Amino acid sequence: MSTSSGPLTDPATLAGQLAGAEPPVLIDVRWRLGGPPGRDSYLAGHLPGAVFADLDADLSGPPGAGGRHPLPPAARFQDVMRAAGLRAGQPVVAYDDGDSTIAARLWWSLRYFGHGAVQVLDGGYRAWSEAGLPVTTEIPAPPPGDFVAEAGHMPVLDAAGAAALARTGLLLDARARERYLGGSDPVDRVPGHIPGALSVPTRDNVDADGRFRPAAQLRERFAALGVRGAGAQWADPGDPAEPGLASQAGRALAVGAYCGSGVTAAHEVLALGLAGIRAALYPGSWSGWISDPSRPVATGAEPG
Repeated sequence: MSTSSGPLTDPATLAGQLAGAEPPVLIDVRWRLGGPPGRDSYLAGHLPGAVFADLDADLSGPPGAGGRHPLPPAARFQDVMRAAGLRAGQPVVAYDDGDSTIAARLWWSLRYFGHGAVQVLDGGYRAWSEAGLPVTTEIPAPPPGDFVAEAGHMPVLDAAGAAALARTGLLLDARARERYLGGSDPVDRVPGHIPGALSVPTRDNVDADGRFRPAAQLRERFAALGVRGAGAQWADPGDPAEPGLASQAGRALAVGAYCGSGVTAAHEVLALGLAGIRAALYPGSWSGWISDPSRPVATGAEPG
C-alpha cells in the first residue's frame, strides 16, 4: 500500500499529486546495463514534468577503487538536484522502467545526502503507461532549487566494515545468484562473493510486474534468513549513528547489503526497510571489493 509517509507511491496517487498546487519534483532515472542510454527513453516519452538524471554521470562518482558506481561528491549531487528544481523539504518521486532498481538508488542517495521527502514510483514508467496516464516529450526547465547536500544520513559500510559484518552479522549479496556462486560474471572481471555473505537476489523483492512484494511477504523472506525487524510496514533506516540495526530474539543484529556496484543493493535496503529492518549499504560493493587483489574471494554456496 502506498502512503505519503512511506517510500513508495503508485500511479494514481502520483497523478493526483502532479495535478495539485504543489507537485513533487519528478525525476526519470531510466538506465540499462549495456544500453541503450536511458536518456533516449526519456526523450521518446516521459511523465509530464519529469527531468532526467543519468546514473553514470549524475548519480555516481568516477569509477575506480570505490567501484563502478561510487557515490558522487556532495557538491556534484547538489548541483544535479538543484538543476532538477529541488528545494529544501520538497517532495521528490523517482521512477525507472519498472522494477525500481535505479529509482531506489536515487531514493537512497537523496536520503543519504539529507533529503527525506522522497518516494519511488512502484512499477515505474511501465505501471504509469499501463494505467493509461499521459506521457510527453516536452522537456521542462524548472527554476533552480536550493537543495543542500550533506552526506552521512544513511548508514554505509566500507570494505573493512563489510568484511566484519559478514563474520559477525548478516551481509546480503543482492546480485543474481549465478554471479554470487562465481561460475562466471558477465559484468565484473572476478567472479564470486565476499566470504560469509548470503545470496539474497534483489529480483525476488518484486513480483512479475516489477512491483515490490507486500511488506508481510518481504518480512517472511528475510525472516527465513534470520533477519527480523520491528514488524512495522516501514522503518526509517536513516540514523547514521546506528549502522543497520535490527532486532532478533532480543539482541542487536547488524544487517548490510551489497551488489555489483552499489545500485541494486539500494533496492535491497529499501525492501528491508519495507519489512521493518534497518540495513547499511556498502556503496563500493563487489566492483570495489575486487579492486584490491588482497581481499579474499569466495565461490559456491556458503555452508549452513
